[in-house]
Amino acid sequence: MKKKIYTTLALAGLLVLNSCTDLNEIILDETFGSNLTDKQAVEGIIAPVYARLPDIFNHTNHFALQEISTDEAILPYRGGTDWGDNGIYLAMHAHTHGANDPNIRNTWNLILQGMSRAITAINTLPTMNDPSAKTFLAEARGMRAYYSMLTLDLFGLVFVKNDVGETSKIIRGEEAFEYIKSELLAVEPNLETNVGPGRLTKGGAWSLLARLYLNAAVYRDRYATQFNFKPEDMDKVIEYCDKIISSGQYQLSRDYFAIFNDDNHDNKELIFAVDQRAELNGHNRMAYFSISGDQFPLYNFPAANGTDGPAITSDYYRTWVNAYGDKDPSVDPRFYKQNISIYTNPADSCVAGPDFNIDRGILRGQQYGLVRKNGVFVKCSNGNFKVAKLNYDTRNRSDLPVNFSEKVDFTVEGSNYNTGYRVEKYQFSKKSASGRNFGDADIVITRLADIYLMRAEAKLRKSNDAAGALADVNTVRAARNITTPPPALATMTLDLLFRERGFEFYWEMVRRPDMIRFGKYEGTWTEKTNNDPKKRIFPIPQTAIDGASNIPGYLKQNEGY
Repeated sequence: MKKKIYTTLALAGLLVLNSCTDLNEIILDETFGSNLTDKQAVEGIIAPVYARLPDIFNHTNHFALQEISTDEAILPYRGGTDWGDNGIYLAMHAHTHGANDPNIRNTWNLILQGMSRAITAINTLPTMNDPSAKTFLAEARGMRAYYSMLTLDLFGLVFVKNDVGETSKIIRGEEAFEYIKSELLAVEPNLETNVGPGRLTKGGAWSLLARLYLNAAVYRDRYATQFNFKPEDMDKVIEYCDKIISSGQYQLSRDYFAIFNDDNHDNKELIFAVDQRAELNGHNRMAYFSISGDQFPLYNFPAANGTDGPAITSDYYRTWVNAYGDKDPSVDPRFYKQNISIYTNPADSCVAGPDFNIDRGILRGQQYGLVRKNGVFVKCSNGNFKVAKLNYDTRNRSDLPVNFSEKVDFTVEGSNYNTGYRVEKYQFSKKSASGRNFGDADIVITRLADIYLMRAEAKLRKSNDAAGALADVNTVRAARNITTPPPALATMTLDLLFRERGFEFYWEMVRRPDMIRFGKYEGTWTEKTNNDPKKRIFPIPQTAIDGASNIPGYLKQNEGY
């Protein structure tokens, strides 16, 4: 998508949500403006279909549901004053959340708004004259299928609707799986190959089909004691992964963190992503959410900082420690990338502003950075910026160092501002004056490493092809070779593959479905002992059920809520 798509959208004032449950849209301006060309008009119709993705992938929406509900991320009540939010993050992590959780409600609403906009585009694009309308129609229908995948994964249901005036049919289980599959297969021939990753392409459709088939056993029988991974489903996973790999269109990134840089829109590892370039008014929440409020990543924006949000659990951190034994986990370049040189060279305490970049990956221990006093950064005598140990000055706790501890939990001690190792995976946008806005980095939905690891999993589940799976996993590990790559593995099992997915995809909003598929979601970890399989899906927001009350029996709450 180009910038002009959003300009067209602003001029046209195309769409407004009317009902989250009935999926109705109101066309505010069917003429799209008399000065628009046919091509601008069709671009204006497809733009809203994608426009909700940055909001869905905001830090408190899809991320909260897919990460804070797992053993990877925990968000305690910081210092007894911050991130309390009526206990919603504590409940999400402990699996005691309910139907009035605002993050669940917002995620539901945003996904259904995206789906509703897709339906509007599906009905409008066939009337347009521009040749690109055929491609955009396929994208709109494919995006409806993607939004359906999200509702199936998160809430266990799919809304089926072809016209804006209809009442949606609700389907679940096998019927929902077959519907999404058939929709993706129907649009794949008309999708382009090289307009991504911010638009749905053939490769994007193949990656979604692979993910759909891999999770088919879960979607068919959500509360099964043991999932039935059918060989024919695993064959399809392998088939679509093979298509992507053999296309030659994508390549694994040598630099792991480059996948999440500001300029990652052109990174060849990305297959399908949320187009977050600053000119499209993206957000920087993935970068700011975890780091300290006294970490200021940008020398020219003294108001841009972190927020002391979620940390990783000790349980997740220990998987790295256990994997590498007597070696520090940073032997794996996916774990950490040092950018602040004072850690290894104490003399580097004065840095030119443009040369300053905060560290990436999993941040442990005492943090160094730009020193801010009275709202401005301290400078050295040569005009460079002072870099030193950080304390919690912004919290009026100058006695508390920004020294991230492994311990983090819901106790008073474990909920302090400095508890828990933090994650800075996405690059902090250099244009984000507040730290929250103007995120340049595209947010990953699917990428090539996932294709290799999905294929590896399918090989293991179908025929226990450990050798084939090991080769796929080691291909990904060996590719991260801009520095010393992680050491090759010698064996492969499902448990090792689950661990490897945790190393490769942490903080990428796939942990919850991974844990469910591997039978780990009812386990015990920091502050979580609930083992109810009904928590594998989230409750339908009470507001949605109340809104549908005029149709008796139309929208029923999920079991266990």
